[in-house]
Order: sequence, then structure tokens, then C-alpha cells
Amino acid sequence: MTVTGLESPAGTSPGGKAQFEVQAVLPLNATGIAAAADVLEAVGEDARAFWGRVLPEGMAVTVSEQFRHSGEEPHIPPKGLPSLKLPWKLPAPEIPHYLGWLNYWSDAAARAIGFPDPARDSELLSRARRTATGGWIVRLTDAPLDLDNPAHLNALLRAYERFPEIGGRTPSR
Repeated sequence: MTVTGLESPAGTSPGGKAQFEVQAVLPLNATGIAAAADVLEAVGEDARAFWGRVLPEGMAVTVSEQFRHSGEEPHIPPKGLPSLKLPWKLPAPEIPHYLGWLNYWSDAAARAIGFPDPARDSELLSRARRTATGGWIVRLTDAPLDLDNPAHLNALLRAYERFPEIGGRTPSR
């Protein structure tokens, strides 16, 4: 596993305040997959992160194509995924920029997106666990996301539909 950190300058951060971004890279082989949720939780909790995610290899390109840049008309992201606002256009750092296969949401991030709602989140709650600080580890699918698998793509689309705050897609934002 490799852990790195870098400052995101105020001009590229939600709310116009500089933030520190921590990245951990681990192989998604059988050992890495088994450890991924624990690693995400440890990094998220120890860094006092607002949110974090685990993306399988190759998904970063798809996520980058979801971000809407000014002047692009029309913007059609791949695979029917939603358009996302650029991170510095989000109103608060607690709002996740996008979803991953595994998601770490601090207590503040979970409140900002309205998670959990027992009436609407039973499927997600069946694959979620609470962290020691009141945050959540939420797994969208049992295996790492594969957007060529219709069940995985549908799980990701349902999660984006459930949480329009993620990526700044709420009409009031």
C-alpha cells in the first residue's frame, strides 16, 4: 500500500478553503479487496476526513468524464451516469464529490447527504457499518464496481439517484 498526501488549494476546494487530500493505493487483488473497507475506514478516521472512496482501476477516467466543465454544451457523461459539479463549485467540503465502490462518509458528510434514512436506505444499510466516530463505511456492491456489469452500474445509478447532494446535483445548490 502507498499513502500520499497533498494540499488542495483554496481555489480548487469547496467553500474556498484549502484542504489536505490523502490518497492510499492498494491492489484490488483478493488480499486488497478483503482489506479495502478496513483501510478506507482507518485512513478516513485517522485523517479526520469528511469523505473518501475506493475506486477500482479504470474508474477514475469515468468519474473525470462526469465532471461538467464550463463551456461544454451539452455534457453527456458515460454510461448514463449523472453530471457532477467541479469540486470547487460545491457549497461545502462535507459533500462528497462522487461515489466509489466503497465510501467513507464522516458523520458530517452523512448528515449533509441525508444518510441513513431507514425507509429508503435498507439496501445500502445491509452493506454498511458505523465507524467509531459516527461515520459510515458504505459498500455499493459486494465485489469491486465493474461498470460493464449491469447490476453494478444499476447499483451506482441508484445511489446517485438517492443522494443528489453528491456532486452538487441538487436544484437548490
